Amino acid sequence: MDERPISPVLKAAAGLMFLFLLAPLIIVIPISLSGDTYMAFPPSSWSLRWYGAIFSDTRMTAAFSVSLILALVVTALSLLIGLPAAYALVRLRPLGAEVLGSLFTAPLLLPTIVLGLAILLVFAPLGLLGTFQGLVAAHLIVTLPYAIRVLSTALATLPIPVEEAAATLGAPPLTVFFRVTLPMMRSGMVSTAALCFLVSFDEVVLSLFMTGPRLSTLPVAMYRHVEQQADPLVAAISVLLVVLTLAVVIVVDRTAGLAKTFVR
Repeated sequence: MDERPISPVLKAAAGLMFLFLLAPLIIVIPISLSGDTYMAFPPSSWSLRWYGAIFSDTRMTAAFSVSLILALVVTALSLLIGLPAAYALVRLRPLGAEVLGSLFTAPLLLPTIVLGLAILLVFAPLGLLGTFQGLVAAHLIVTLPYAIRVLSTALATLPIPVEEAAATLGAPPLTVFFRVTLPMMRSGMVSTAALCFLVSFDEVVLSLFMTGPRLSTLPVAMYRHVEQQADPLVAAISVLLVVLTLAVVIVVDRTAGLAKTFVR
């Protein structure tokens, strides 16, 4: 069956939309290469000094380490918690499964600042403010809904007869899960890990409520830096974060394929 040709109007509209989405990069990249001591567009001179300044800034490097470790821990916990929850909702179908699914995704419906204030009020008496454990718990509240939703979708699209065939041949439930179900969910697992990592690494509002003077994530450190100084350092960090995001997308594409991972 031949595919219908795409109209020139639709191509032009898509091109304008991509240009609109990429417009910030058109500004940020030249500013990151500026030799000026303040943000200006276009720059009056060109230099890589601000990329070197990133690694000499101990606050930024420490904040990057915290964000990276935090995102990795949150991603691992989101998979460990979200996978059993998704399996129970999709395969076991307990009473009120639809209500539970809606409850698990409820944090995504709240404005982030409202959610951050609620977490602040709950975590303050528990002594979790300004701690790594508190940051992990706060980020899990945001990443778990994504993990459960994506993994539930991945489970719902799997062919059940394959699992039933394995069970009929004598495989116990755990063997069926680890040797049949889990391998078929590879694309869903990869997409969940990528999404949770990027959401946690980029989260700034919840982190503002949870961090303190001794513990800060990279987005919070960038926010505080902009409040105090208007140099191109943040622009250089932003470019590196875009590169990091592209690297995650490339890894997803190489391991599972973007079409299989994000298109259902």
